[in-house]
Amino acid sequence: MPDMSIFDGDNFSLQTLTAAINEQDVTPTRIAELGLFAEESITTTSVTVERREQAAELVMSAARGSTGGASAGATRSILTFNAAHLPVTETVLADSIQNVRAFGSTDELETVQGVINRRLAVARARLDATIEYHRLGAIKGQVLDADGATVLNDIYTAFGITRPTEVIQAGNANVNLRQDVVKAKRTMEDGLKGQNYEKTIAFAGEAFMNAITDHKSTKEAYNRWQDGAMLRNDYRNNFGLAGVVFEEYRMNVGGTPFVAADEAYMLPVGAFEMFKTCFAPADFEDTVNTPGLPYYAKQWQTDNSGKSRTLQAQSNPICLNLRPAAVVKLTLA
Repeated sequence: MPDMSIFDGDNFSLQTLTAAINEQDVTPTRIAELGLFAEESITTTSVTVERREQAAELVMSAARGSTGGASAGATRSILTFNAAHLPVTETVLADSIQNVRAFGSTDELETVQGVINRRLAVARARLDATIEYHRLGAIKGQVLDADGATVLNDIYTAFGITRPTEVIQAGNANVNLRQDVVKAKRTMEDGLKGQNYEKTIAFAGEAFMNAITDHKSTKEAYNRWQDGAMLRNDYRNNFGLAGVVFEEYRMNVGGTPFVAADEAYMLPVGAFEMFKTCFAPADFEDTVNTPGLPYYAKQWQTDNSGKSRTLQAQSNPICLNLRPAAVVKLTLA
């Protein structure tokens, strides 16, 4: 019969539990699926970014043998962003494994391991959803805490720039929306300062998606192109307009959508060193100054009663947008 002393074995050490939670299946989240954010381990609880502003300059011709004009040089600034500490803590009671037998087995290690794995899977899903929320916050320019109000990192303020915004005039039936989208795309490319990218996507709210897919100009264009396909198909997750793929982003927390219904965020995919998630080490004795992992898990005796164990999973991410001027907020008019 299982008892709490089984937790003292190697199967429930920091290393083993951390390996187990990192091997759990990822909760399906769109930004993670797209691979927008490069992941990096750091050994500290903050990351320092050197911002270097170097404008492209033309070179004046000069007589051969002369030194020519001097460059205007680059403006540098140092920005610091702190890791968010995201712990998920649960108590595993002795009674929760008492008289429990794994299906088809009488092995108590498997029984307790099954209980722990289920708890780790739930914790991993919560952490995945939170990291997705932070990544979308980095795209939007403000990484918010789970309450939706506390600002963890304000990227636009740190970079000292104003969020680029463009208006899509979907409320006017006589406007060609393609022109508005192209204008917004040019604003995005100006923010990239000549950097190459692979494609452009836009995460849109429900009302925004309805407005552009139902607009007269887009319906007419699609009908001419595919013989009425606009009426037959659901384009909410793959609607192409002026070289931009719009997709409806429906994740929410407590009924509050990550992307407001009447907004969209246009961004380049494949731009060098633009989106990054840095993982700091956990706050355990064993992990001080070690390269951070995406997830950690550890258990320890809750008190001296021998009746319960504390199980904690955690992640310590810093989600960054290093080219915030290249993300354009789209609003409806």
